[in-house]
Amino acid sequence: MKTHEINVKKLSNIRDKSLGKIKYKDENIFFHTRFGIHTFGMKNTIIVIVLDKDFKIINIKKVNPNRFYFWNIKYNNILEINESHNYTISIGDKIELID
Repeated sequence: MKTHEINVKKLSNIRDKSLGKIKYKDENIFFHTRFGIHTFGMKNTIIVIVLDKDFKIINIKKVNPNRFYFWNIKYNNILEINESHNYTISIGDKIELID
């Protein structure tokens, strides 16, 4: 298990979380949600990383534009990064958020 430091923009209000990567297209974003995410209005594929309460990676999913993505509702820490980033992350690794 590795620990990765990733620079992020933490989103807390509903408007920013709803717009997500549409508004912050060049930044990694982190937020809490239990439902799922959408990529409607986006032009590029993103990588969605689901984290547990200890910031261990539970799932990594490439999500294409105009799609929904849902996960187990017991996890609510979400990190979205651009597909072009070259992080070498794996399920089970830990993430340290730098803001």
